[in-house]
Amino acid sequence: MLFHPAILLFTTALVIPLLRGKTRTVAVVLGVCLSLISTAALKPGMSWSVNVASMHLTPLKVDELSWLFGIIFALVALLGTIYSIHAHSATEHVASVTYAGSALGLTFAGDWITAFAFWELMALASLVIIWSGGQPGSRTAGFRYLFVHALGGSLFFAGITIHLSSGGGLAIAPLTNPTTSQWAYGLILTAVLINAAVPPLHAWLTDAYPEASVSGMVFLSAFTTKGAVYLLIRVFPGSELLVLAGVVMALYGVVYAVLENDIRRLLAYHIISQVGYMVAAVGIGTNLALNGAAAHAFCHILYKALLLMGAGAVIASTGQRRLSELGGLAKFMPLVVILYTVGAFSISGVPLFNGFISKAMVLSAAEIDGRSAIALILTLASIGTFLHTGLKLPYFTFFTPKHQISVKKLPVNMLLAMSITAGLCLFLGLYPEWLYTHLPMQPVLYEPYTMNHVVSTLQLLVGTTVGFWLLRSKVGGAPTYSLDVDVLYRKPTVFLMNSFVTSTKELGRLNQQAATYILQKLNGLAGVGPASVPVYLERNLQPLNIIALLVLLLLVVLSLL
Repeated sequence: MLFHPAILLFTTALVIPLLRGKTRTVAVVLGVCLSLISTAALKPGMSWSVNVASMHLTPLKVDELSWLFGIIFALVALLGTIYSIHAHSATEHVASVTYAGSALGLTFAGDWITAFAFWELMALASLVIIWSGGQPGSRTAGFRYLFVHALGGSLFFAGITIHLSSGGGLAIAPLTNPTTSQWAYGLILTAVLINAAVPPLHAWLTDAYPEASVSGMVFLSAFTTKGAVYLLIRVFPGSELLVLAGVVMALYGVVYAVLENDIRRLLAYHIISQVGYMVAAVGIGTNLALNGAAAHAFCHILYKALLLMGAGAVIASTGQRRLSELGGLAKFMPLVVILYTVGAFSISGVPLFNGFISKAMVLSAAEIDGRSAIALILTLASIGTFLHTGLKLPYFTFFTPKHQISVKKLPVNMLLAMSITAGLCLFLGLYPEWLYTHLPMQPVLYEPYTMNHVVSTLQLLVGTTVGFWLLRSKVGGAPTYSLDVDVLYRKPTVFLMNSFVTSTKELGRLNQQAATYILQKLNGLAGVGPASVPVYLERNLQPLNIIALLVLLLLVVLSLL
């Protein structure tokens, strides 16, 4: 099994540091292409087992679900590689390819031990991507990211240990058997929810992802949260807790995205919101809902990559990432505007784009299962999605008149990657049958292009557009920083650090100069040192006001249906 797609990527990662220039570029692209071809060649039923000590491990086990996630992981790895080949950082290339290989290893793992190994390797590789970002906050955000995922990995390992010691099987399977330890169930679920960025366990994502490079965030958006969604589908289908968690995610992420001024933090919050649809669908647990979760994960990886590529193109071209400092860029980068719009229409569920064929499956599954309130809340989140990603971000980035901004020419590979990704979003929107025939629960008895669905969606979008235009002065970019739950671990951490160093100094174990030096370093690590303390400003719109606005828009639109 030398052609396991993960092994091909790991081999590529080992070769990268030995090469330079165009040779390195060719090697990276070739390695990722071979991994995609290898993944596509796998067939459900294939497996590869090996005995390690007394354990029978299965590093490769293919079924419909793992094949689907494997294909999209390998595909986005190729798209991200094309987008980033102009970068000169060998470290980031190695980390990105290793990250993608780890995601494939997790997807095709047939046992808990193999899954845990790739789970941890994903965390380490993504940490290096963040540290390689070159942003002012990359180092400190990376350390906070490390602490959170070290906790998640510890919980995951503890849960697996308890599961195996209490008689659970080594093979990955749904933890619904009455003999499953409740401790194992709870610990593994909590670990997976951390990686899925379920509030209040989510702040690591919006804190760290925007501090990666413009190409690094494309990789980050694809693997960790969607790898968690894959495990939720595999292990926790029908868990009622996930319905509530998913609804909270969908609404929470969209509210903070509307508040956000930083375009990459805005898109990071919306990763949380969109993953909420998938988590809620897993909780509903019907065949249609699980297919909806898998389909939406597949489509989300593509359109989110496209949106982040567009935002990255703006940052690479202008050096600016805040809406309050952008505007009037449409005349300088018309192709980026067009390609970003494809991603915006996709994420907003506009007919003919891929989000339309996947998001509606989740809403329909909720309605069919008698969860009309859940469907209504998710529809409310859809309004917020179009409001900030489809209207606010492009309007204030590309069309509002602003002061003169210096614009650099973009590398051709960035535009090529965006064009291919946009084409895939359109392909799935126009030909949903391809995706539906590869979903895990067959047959898929769902038709997205009904008259009622198309008309109601268009009414929703038109109503949201009118509401945005009337209230655009209230949702524009402002030079502010939205306070999130990360304050709950940043400030106590600093207090404990200060108390420790002060008490140590008073006991005479360290002299005055050494204690002061350590205190400054620890404060910087927590992200609250004098050089990196964020300025938390009051917003004209608080989260409750945003929710009220979205409810008002929803009521207006529903009255027209």
